[in-house]
Amino acid sequence: MDKSKDNKVSNINNQIIVDASNCIAGRLCSHVSKLLIHGNRVTIINSERAMVSGNRYKTIEDYKKYLEVSSVTNPIHGPYHPRRPDRILTRMVRGMVPRRKPIGITAIKRLRAFIGVPTELSSKEIKIFDDAKIRKPESYYITIGDIAKQIGWKGDKIWPKTLL
Repeated sequence: MDKSKDNKVSNINNQIIVDASNCIAGRLCSHVSKLLIHGNRVTIINSERAMVSGNRYKTIEDYKKYLEVSSVTNPIHGPYHPRRPDRILTRMVRGMVPRRKPIGITAIKRLRAFIGVPTELSSKEIKIFDDAKIRKPESYYITIGDIAKQIGWKGDKIWPKTLL
């Protein structure tokens, strides 16, 4: 019994860097949420290259319809909808953890998502989830970066592409 506790303690505060390029966003976020709940620090890079499956135009239309949801009295009261790819992925992960419980609150604090690859992370080991990779040609998917540009992201904060 002590061995299993030691095993969990050894995983705590490990920094895991995950590459989101050519991965299905939902599958990637489910893996990331499990890692966060187990106590790891997770950093997602290339978040604008994560893929969403389905018809391109229908997906963009659904996101635009999602943006119309706001407060009845005053839109400044929320809900606030992310338009940057890194914030979209963070919001997807947030939906997969119990965010109102203490374990979920601390898990979300251990998540970082970046557009592109920051220079300080380019030399570290990167983890790729094979079962989250796309299996069909890229024309069957749309990137989160494309969705973000269609819903209002300017695309101005891109890290230097030192890794890929």
